[in-house]
Amino acid sequence: MSLSIYDLTVPTLQRGLRTLSFYLDRAQASADERKFDVAVLLNARLAPDMLPFTGQVQRASDTAKGGVARLTGIEAPSFPDTETTVAELKERLAKTIAFIDGVARAQFEGSAERVIEFRALPTMPGAGHLVAFVLPNFFFHLATAHGILRHNGVAVGKRDYLGANNP
Repeated sequence: MSLSIYDLTVPTLQRGLRTLSFYLDRAQASADERKFDVAVLLNARLAPDMLPFTGQVQRASDTAKGGVARLTGIEAPSFPDTETTVAELKERLAKTIAFIDGVARAQFEGSAERVIEFRALPTMPGAGHLVAFVLPNFFFHLATAHGILRHNGVAVGKRDYLGANNP
């Protein structure tokens, strides 16, 4: 059995986006339990020059929808990065998942060889773009979101990161 670009992309991104949605639920529950405004967590960052949690969610969403769009040659939806609440971030994630769900397996045919031109990155075939940019960038933002919550005392762990709690 061989893995297709679709197999490497769609289920992986869907699981990570669901993990971020789960993290938002955990952040809200933690803030409620500890009696503080969840905005503290949404605006938290690991370092002064890094994006806050909201930015990590937005960049993960952008990477997922943009990567799928570039691989398939279709237009990605544009989201304005104005989310400030758990509900707004969850809605963005749901819209991103819905976009990815709406892309058929057949649309990925030929994507491994499709020439991808993307800003400051060198031009490369789709398979290279997926493994050199889309997946590492997506997981960077997912892991950073995880780290922000852990650093702030939210009960998330490795099994949560791996998606065990959101099949």
